[in-house]
Amino acid sequence: MDWSSKRCVPCDGGTPRLSAAQAAEGARFLTGWAVGAGGTRLTKHYEFRDFAGAMRFVNAMAEVAEAEGHHPDFLVHGYKQVDVTLWTHAVGGLSENDLILAAKLDARAESRPA
Repeated sequence: MDWSSKRCVPCDGGTPRLSAAQAAEGARFLTGWAVGAGGTRLTKHYEFRDFAGAMRFVNAMAEVAEAEGHHPDFLVHGYKQVDVTLWTHAVGGLSENDLILAAKLDARAESRPA
């Protein structure tokens, strides 16, 4: 499944969240993302060559998130590391939007020189 070719769609309270099994199956098509918190969170650790690289990624992540209307939680630490957590607040867990955004973030991270 090429999640990066899809677009995030607005979720409301009626949008079903993915089961833990569905989340794990969807994450099989992503590299380095882990399904945690009982299948309700998708997480990944990125490491860059330096602080500037980490911040370029954070800025690129913000652009993608705004374009998709789906916003991650993230933490910059150790000056060159970025941890990203995805989940859909409206459904209290994971939706396809999280898988889509994960794939698009990976594409942005790969397009940035280390």
